[in-house]
Amino acid sequence: MKDLKHLIYFETLLQDANNELVEQAKADGKLAMGYTCFHIPEVLLNLDNCFSVRLRAPRTGSIDVATYYMSNYTCEFSRALVERGIEGGFNFLDGLAGVDACSMMNRFYEHVELLNMNEKPNFFVTHCDMPYKVVDYSIRHYEEQMQVRLLDVMAEKYGVDISDAAIRKAVAEHNEVCKIISEIGEMRKAENPVITGYEFHIINLVSYACPKYLILPYLKETLEELKKRKPDEKPAFRAKVAVIGSEIDDPEFTKMIEEAGALVVVDRYCFGSTPGREVIELNDEEPALHQICRHCMEVAECARYISDEKVAQRRETADRLAKEYNADGIIYEQMKFCDFWGFERALVSHIMAEELGWPVLSIDRPYNAKGSGQLRTRFQAFVESLEIKKIQKGGK
Repeated sequence: MKDLKHLIYFETLLQDANNELVEQAKADGKLAMGYTCFHIPEVLLNLDNCFSVRLRAPRTGSIDVATYYMSNYTCEFSRALVERGIEGGFNFLDGLAGVDACSMMNRFYEHVELLNMNEKPNFFVTHCDMPYKVVDYSIRHYEEQMQVRLLDVMAEKYGVDISDAAIRKAVAEHNEVCKIISEIGEMRKAENPVITGYEFHIINLVSYACPKYLILPYLKETLEELKKRKPDEKPAFRAKVAVIGSEIDDPEFTKMIEEAGALVVVDRYCFGSTPGREVIELNDEEPALHQICRHCMEVAECARYISDEKVAQRRETADRLAKEYNADGIIYEQMKFCDFWGFERALVSHIMAEELGWPVLSIDRPYNAKGSGQLRTRFQAFVESLEIKKIQKGGK
């Protein structure tokens, strides 16, 4: 297929958290608000003159210094963020917002404060409690946390407009981005899609890592380009897969899967599009903040939720997405030492295979996976097994 016009530029933007568009927004007088988890509603960090940056640690090498401060048994994502923070990689931030969703990520936020990684006079680290069940009283508690520990802090430190009108305006811009990403995602359902999983991963990631108002024109142009793009006459892939699991912010992981011959047609992982790029529907009867908090908790697929309905929701979502996008198999993955997804992957990958009949590859992986020859070999073997199943079913 013809190369996408902005793909190389998007790849360049993802080489650093403080990328070119972040620097441009800072030069425009905007405030950079960092976060790491879906449970901090992204849209609330884009109020008034603020913009959100979902933190990553691209080009991570050694994490020995962070390991000294933390532990060998904390996930490499949290350690990589600590390492990058010690290096000064997050000095551009004006605020950092976290939730009590993951004990290992809590350690990252703790070390940002303990090691005084950012010395700006108004820089803040705020931490919000996160309920485990989605019921009326827990949604109200979550809403109160977002109000007191996030919005009020932003208003106190920087005079940010946190009114209902400001929130609704931010939601409108957020929805514009989500509609574009969702429309591009729908193209992956085609028998021979006009976009690869690697390209989609890149496009989706820049929508998290860059100021919305600056990345939006590029996303619009890319959508129009894809509408006119012609797929290769002979598909380059040998099978289609869904990728389910914990945090993936490295497109090289997706590229490794596709180099093994499997086209990634749908994602359900942290930093992915499901959840994350659903339109937030607002009514006029309820406060916008309440609706946002309810939406976030209802669509969340995090393995930290252990209520029966959420456990079932995650399994149903994985099964539904794999069917909708015509996947031949499912790759269940987790970051090494991720407590929540470690349990989820071991159990649900078995259920998907034994009860729902899906071919499943179950893996744990390092944060920086592109150099793993073992993973590459397992992906290749999985693709071959999918081909054999197709032959046995009489497929081409």
